[in-house]
Amino acid sequence: MTGTAAVKITDAEIRRQALGAVRDLRDVENRGLYLRFNAARDRASWYLVVKGKWNHIGNHPDLGAKQVVAALPDIRLRLNAGEASSLSSWITTGDLLGWFADRMARDRNLSAKRKSTGASAIKRHLMPRLGETPLGQLDKAVLDRQLMWPLQESLSIDYVRLVFQLLALAFRQAHKLGLISANPLAGIRFGDFSKAKVTVKPSRLRGVHLDELLQRLLAAMANQPPSGMLALMMLCHGTRIGETRQARWSHISLAEYEWFIPAEHTKTGVEHRLPLTEQVRTLLISYRRAQQNQGYDGPFLFPGRQGKALGEVKASEVFTRLGQGEWTSHDLRKLARTGWADLGVDHLIGELLINHAMGHNVKVYIQSDVMARKREALELWHAHLDEKGFAQIHGLTGDRSEDSGIPAQAASDKGCTAIHETTIGEDSKA
Repeated sequence: MTGTAAVKITDAEIRRQALGAVRDLRDVENRGLYLRFNAARDRASWYLVVKGKWNHIGNHPDLGAKQVVAALPDIRLRLNAGEASSLSSWITTGDLLGWFADRMARDRNLSAKRKSTGASAIKRHLMPRLGETPLGQLDKAVLDRQLMWPLQESLSIDYVRLVFQLLALAFRQAHKLGLISANPLAGIRFGDFSKAKVTVKPSRLRGVHLDELLQRLLAAMANQPPSGMLALMMLCHGTRIGETRQARWSHISLAEYEWFIPAEHTKTGVEHRLPLTEQVRTLLISYRRAQQNQGYDGPFLFPGRQGKALGEVKASEVFTRLGQGEWTSHDLRKLARTGWADLGVDHLIGELLINHAMGHNVKVYIQSDVMARKREALELWHAHLDEKGFAQIHGLTGDRSEDSGIPAQAASDKGCTAIHETTIGEDSKA
């Protein structure tokens, strides 16, 4: 290879020069920009020469000529500040977001719901508003003008915060892995854009509503047993809708009086074990028998179609019908947590039952007798529910159908709609 050729560096010119013998190309339009071919001439290195020092930018063809030229002002500023000159193959914010979206989609430690929420936020809000913004131009003012202020006009402050946190996480992860030389969001906080407080929605169900609620669930067990059972399992255990709708019979140990929820079904990514009380065990036996009487002997407590668990959308529709606009599935979870506190259940046990994220030291400290204490708490709670009408549902008192174990009206023809049909909802993507 020989010498240096002064040319206008473009991708087409690089391909032409690769067929020759010149080692270095010097750009005549951008002072100090050089491209040096390797021995095989199939790759090359970009350099910005400043005061005689060759600062490596990146490699060709990973970085095209347009990308490098567009990034030169930012590179010069970083060099003046004493920072590194290396340039990622990403030029726009959309390049980084595309990488992060793919990373989230393939992360087996994230729940399907979290993946879906993240993908939606990136596709619907971050990409349209920031996708074309060069990484070197992203700062607090741009974020406020193009993203934060427009979003808060039409979306809840809770969701705006979620979008910002997702963006910050994407940049933090890329910087940690060395994929970008600097994190433009470092030091920027959500509070810089809005002082509005993220609200904690109060529960629309309180203890005074238990009598009416359980009567409604009794009617649901009579007319649509799967819908009623889904709500009852959440009320009895404070579980999330996603954890509950995906429950399998193989997760239920009637002999050991235990419900196991695998890590991939929990929001915290940690497996969850819940004791089964005598009341719930009896109800589960009755419910399984009713399923089998209707010809369903599959693996799910709440089956959808195509051999899958009940989908997220259809599960939500169950609570649209049950709640009639007055409450949602999450209100059942809140009601359970509040009920435990009102009954004097220890705060730590309540947090463990609700499966909130806990510190490592706390987990180690309570390992010894946690299941026994959780069982005591649930027995106390279910005894309280019995007084409000739960006993009538699980059949420990009152009339029960001889063949199903579900209260007599639930075994009527009206209550025997096929489990796998639309009484529990057609399956969406589970």
